[in-house]
Amino acid sequence: MPDLLLDAVAVRLTDGYAASVPMMRHVLESCCDQEIPAHEALRWFWLASVVAADLWDDERWHVVANRQVRLTREAGALSELPDAIDSCAHMHLLTGELPAAAALIEEGRTVCAATGSNPARVGPLGLAVWRGREREARTLIDELMSDAVPSGQGAVVTVTHWYHAVLCNSLGHYADALAAAQLAAAHQQEFASPRWGLAELVEAAARSDSPELATVALEQLSTAARASGTDWALGVEARSRALLSEGDAATRCYREAIERLARTRVRVELARAHLLYGEWLRREGQRVDARAQLGIAHDMFGKIGAEAFAQRARRELQATGVTVRKRASVTTKDVLTPQETQIARHAADGLTNAEIGTRLFISSHTVEWHLRKVFSKLGIASRREIRDILPQDAADSA
Repeated sequence: MPDLLLDAVAVRLTDGYAASVPMMRHVLESCCDQEIPAHEALRWFWLASVVAADLWDDERWHVVANRQVRLTREAGALSELPDAIDSCAHMHLLTGELPAAAALIEEGRTVCAATGSNPARVGPLGLAVWRGREREARTLIDELMSDAVPSGQGAVVTVTHWYHAVLCNSLGHYADALAAAQLAAAHQQEFASPRWGLAELVEAAARSDSPELATVALEQLSTAARASGTDWALGVEARSRALLSEGDAATRCYREAIERLARTRVRVELARAHLLYGEWLRREGQRVDARAQLGIAHDMFGKIGAEAFAQRARRELQATGVTVRKRASVTTKDVLTPQETQIARHAADGLTNAEIGTRLFISSHTVEWHLRKVFSKLGIASRREIRDILPQDAADSA
């Protein structure tokens, strides 16, 4: 497996993205379908996760990232665990599983505190962006850039620009999104984020009356998406193409995007396809059809916890004449501390007190004490009941 992986990466860096796709796909199949020895997986799965993200292969990224975290925990490899957690958290963010991502990020903080290392801030930035927390996200962007630029951390810089573009598009700040997306997409030889940045660039340019920029970005995105061939890549490409199309052609592209993305794990991208389709339908005067698409988007973003995108969908729905009430439900974040939420989620996942204690570097008695507080605050009597409550907190858990 290491030889195949290194060969694929070498071809990716020397001959380009399209030339490396068959090799990257083959090595990912080997990682997922074969029994890789634990010591080998611990050493190479982080790179396999990078390759999976670069290939837009959400299914194999899910398998590799989760397996990497599990093996790293089991091996007690604390120095490698934060990086494994970071990759897995990013995967959960794109699949719209914000509570799972938040729990991983909190675990990463705990591990870093125990080992005396600096916690990663890219994961927290992604969580703040998808939750639509502008002030928090901008603070993290400034902190990341002030560290990453002087130290030459190019990958961190690119990911930060991409998240900045996502944030600005979610808020409808398209001129700012355009500037950030251009920076994110500037170095296409890098892995994953520059091509994701192209999609943000197309949307921002289309909404900023910059059709030339949008067209060039779409051509680059289309080349990469066709080479990848996954539903995630082709779905995002179809959604982007729809933004630059009219009439029946736009309709076909939006429907293709929704059909393809519905077959993937990337729920945030599917919700965005419904949102953009609904916005286009409203501008075309098709108010009834627009309400249907915008309603789906609003519901999806609400369940995910992507509040800025939900607010954007809410505004569009209101423009069609629909009255949309903001959700005002009480969540566990209103009553539980971050550590209590983290322990509650692990308990809901079936971990024993001892297993939770080992993961969080606390005693099983401390875990039991926290769980008693959780039960009291939530008015429940068993671990089984935690599962019925936590999913309601998609926006704010952990």
